[in-house]
Amino acid sequence: MHEKIQNQIPEAMRAKDQTRLTTLRGILSAFVNESVALKRTPQDKLSDTEATAVIRRLVKQRKDSIEQFEKGNRQDLADNEKAELKILEEFLPAQMTEEQIREIVLKKKAELGEIDKTKTGQFMGAVMKETKGNADSVLVKKIIEEILQ
Repeated sequence: MHEKIQNQIPEAMRAKDQTRLTTLRGILSAFVNESVALKRTPQDKLSDTEATAVIRRLVKQRKDSIEQFEKGNRQDLADNEKAELKILEEFLPAQMTEEQIREIVLKKKAELGEIDKTKTGQFMGAVMKETKGNADSVLVKKIIEEILQ
């Protein structure tokens, strides 16, 4: 994945796509930071799993920023973040649908029996582990709250 992103930088330059270029460079910068944080050299490549985790963090940051910019009536900044978010999501595996998540939640609930309201966090953790990172945590939380009502 690391090399795939590096190879797209010249393409973005040729296409004069500034948003894509900035986003790709930001991803590579995050990869270098993660590599250093893992006590490796900046030139070391991250595994696909590690790279995906970094991109997920970047996606979460973009979503938080969009929310804040929209609250602050800064639609111009929110639109820029949305464009970056779209580019970042290209590198993530496909997310699970609401139906797939609902099935997992119901299966886990059947396994664990009655869930106390105080144990919702633990239940969410178990469901997220089952989805293997391919589900939006906000959507999972919403479905869990619906089912536990």
